[in-house]
Amino acid sequence: MNNNKKNNTPGATVEIDANEPVTGKVKGSCEIEKLTEPCTIVIFGASGDLTRRKLIPSLYYLYTKRLLTPEFLLVGTGRSVFDDDEFRDIMTGSIKEFGCKNLDLKEIPGFVRKIIYHQLDYNKSTDFSKLDEKLDYIEKDGAPWANRIYYLATPPEKYGIITKNLGISGLSGEGPGWRRLVVEKPFGRDLDSARQLNKHIHIYFKENQVYRIDHYLGKETVQDVLMFRFANSIFEPLWNRQYIDHIQITASETIGIEHRAGYYDHAGVLRDMFQNHMMQLVGLTAMEPPVSFDAESVRDEKVKVFKSIRPFNIERLNQNIVIGQYAHGEIDGKRVASYRDEKGVPPDSTTSTYGAMKFCLDNWRWKGVPFYLRSGKRLKQRRTEIAIQFKDVPHILFQNIVGEDIGPNVLVFTIQPDERIELTFQTKMPGTRVCLRKVTMNFRYSDFYHGVSLDSYERVLMDCLSGDHTLFVREDGIDATWKILTPILEALESAPERHKPEFYRSGSNGPPTADQMLKRDGRHWRDL
Repeated sequence: MNNNKKNNTPGATVEIDANEPVTGKVKGSCEIEKLTEPCTIVIFGASGDLTRRKLIPSLYYLYTKRLLTPEFLLVGTGRSVFDDDEFRDIMTGSIKEFGCKNLDLKEIPGFVRKIIYHQLDYNKSTDFSKLDEKLDYIEKDGAPWANRIYYLATPPEKYGIITKNLGISGLSGEGPGWRRLVVEKPFGRDLDSARQLNKHIHIYFKENQVYRIDHYLGKETVQDVLMFRFANSIFEPLWNRQYIDHIQITASETIGIEHRAGYYDHAGVLRDMFQNHMMQLVGLTAMEPPVSFDAESVRDEKVKVFKSIRPFNIERLNQNIVIGQYAHGEIDGKRVASYRDEKGVPPDSTTSTYGAMKFCLDNWRWKGVPFYLRSGKRLKQRRTEIAIQFKDVPHILFQNIVGEDIGPNVLVFTIQPDERIELTFQTKMPGTRVCLRKVTMNFRYSDFYHGVSLDSYERVLMDCLSGDHTLFVREDGIDATWKILTPILEALESAPERHKPEFYRSGSNGPPTADQMLKRDGRHWRDL
């Protein structure tokens, strides 16, 4: 008997053979939509780490998969002085060093021929006028529609002057083609600075031209949270305060700050991770069903979540927030330095490298369900996940037989390093006795899909090129998340003696006080 099931709804189909083992392959795949319009990508900060480590390798991958139009052009800009060939050599090296494994390198010559370098001073509007002239010249044959993306891969303090000079030199105005501005995080340092930056950008760019990037939202598992909830009728009715006990969102890293001391020591983990990545994961997990799957509808519902987060009691801040800083220890058997011993970090720095928070949402769906968030560097394992823990069964029928509590059902979306969805539940062990065992249903993306896959930066670049705002943060979303965090940051930074970060050993699960925060609620963190 053939048990194959096939989805016959319009669009892409996926067929899985029920007779295959768990690691069976998908027989159909969802095609990635190819671009139809040529575009010139202008990268500001072209010689920096972000360009070398992420942007150029990602664009090259899209190029090798024929996801960029043949007419695309790439213009790198910056203060450094290079000719085109020198810059192409540097970009070739970045592809070889930072490109994904098994990347076909044979197409590098064709790709780098699309790259041009233009030296400019960000503070000189005349340099931007020269850039405009150069773009007009190179686009007249290769990209006659003059579509352009301006990618700000610079330190945040340069965002203002670059957008201003793009505007006054006429580069921001949409004419025969569109213009899009991509802004990396962090978007401001607090509510006031974020509002000022938004106000400044909107002098020269409309909101629909602005793409505030959060690469976490480009990960497959993050996007699948919405599909999982709203495409499966068995889960959404359970997605509320009646059935869910609490939710844990974790983003742990084994690395330290690497070469980012200049930025990180002025930001810390709350600005670096919570204002953007962590809050966006909360939004996707807690949002109501949007009226349709379009960018504005999805972003509308996320903003409603942010606005429903209960303000923190500043006087009792330590009960719901824990901050820490990594000390020396071991990662993967190797001795690592403490944060204060990192190059460029002041020896008395009080910057937090770990944060844990308890959020409460005051709305109909989530009233009384705590959201526990934690993120830190130099922790035991690298892992980002959303764990939904359901409530215990109301009455244990097997108490006299089993003799112990049975574990709750847990649904886990693992975002990195291994993208997967797991559902844990109880079953009877085979045999004559009544014995329960915990079983986990495990779906790994790599087991079921072997076509073209995009990592986080490749995905958000594709969406920006195609004009899809769904994975990008809107102005009111930025405003709402900063409203939550700014009072917390002000309280922590105005009384550093009262709110000192707790030291934790590198390679551990973080500060012990974070465990105590959950123990007070009768809960515990999931193991890293």
